[in-house]
Amino acid sequence: MAKRSMNEKLKNLKEEKEGEKLPKEQIIIATEGDESGGTNVNVGEEINIDPAEADKNRPKPVPKKNRRGSKQMQEALEQAKELAEGNKEKYTRLLSEFDNMRSRNEKEISGMADKGAMEALEKILPVIDNLERALEGVNQDEKTAFEEGIEKIYKQLMDTLKDIGVEPMDAVGKEFDPNFHNAVIHEEDEEQGENLVTEEMQKGYMFKDSVLRHAMVKVVN
Repeated sequence: MAKRSMNEKLKNLKEEKEGEKLPKEQIIIATEGDESGGTNVNVGEEINIDPAEADKNRPKPVPKKNRRGSKQMQEALEQAKELAEGNKEKYTRLLSEFDNMRSRNEKEISGMADKGAMEALEKILPVIDNLERALEGVNQDEKTAFEEGIEKIYKQLMDTLKDIGVEPMDAVGKEFDPNFHNAVIHEEDEEQGENLVTEEMQKGYMFKDSVLRHAMVKVVN
């Protein structure tokens, strides 16, 4: 008689057990036939199925209080968001304060450097005044090589001062302004404009946006 396949034996076993209460432990014994596809059971191997063990290995349901979207988790999430926003606000405020402090320090340092430069430049201006007076007495038609050399040195000096921010005011022809001019002579002249600088007795100089030396001027009307 032909051997029955394992699938037929399992089917017959199931039919025999229908209507009966399953025991605590099921034992399936395979004694004949070839290895069946889709299972690791071999002939002669016993497979024990313990319902209690199966229940133990079954995934446990997540408690309601720990489920995603629960009220407690939503409250914790909101608290975390509020804390993050608060930390972000503190960080932004501290960063802004740091930038302001850095800007103030840079301005103070720059101001101190400019102040030191102005003190040094003020001492150079009288030397420039004397050099200009000496060049005014030079006959332009009979200049010697030495005098031409002095003129070149003077021009180089003025170009250098301009590069670092020092420039003469050139007050002549401008309206008198006490912020820049120091009036030492007043005259009346109906042909001239009102409160007009007509002569510069001593040149005034600017250093960047600051007055390095006020110009001594003659003012009319």
